Amino acid sequence: MGYHVIDPETVEPTPDRPCVQRALGDAAGLENVALNLYEVEPGEQIPLAYHYHDDQEEVFYVESGDLHVETPEGEQVVPEDNVLVVEPDSPQRAFVPEDAEETVRTLVLGAPSVDDVHAYEPES
Repeated sequence: MGYHVIDPETVEPTPDRPCVQRALGDAAGLENVALNLYEVEPGEQIPLAYHYHDDQEEVFYVESGDLHVETPEGEQVVPEDNVLVVEPDSPQRAFVPEDAEETVRTLVLGAPSVDDVHAYEPES
């Protein structure tokens, strides 16, 4: 049996990302679930770029601010205290617009924890 209490502030941010990413799942040694806490400033996006997954489902819980998500159907806004669910094969790019007035903090869960990401190139 194993239990972990993690203060997200003690987890060093992942280097070379377009926003602050704290890999909480890695810190806990999780193997089947990816769990990340993102702090996204205006003008930044959540890694990765516009992309989709073959098998991974993602859940975004927006703790503070308004998270914007680009999809092939148009832009969606996920307000504070709301959840966005992204099914496999659903292209998305999560970001905070440059003219936003606050940082967005969101907890993202992805399962299974697999490297099945693909860049999505919208048709011009």
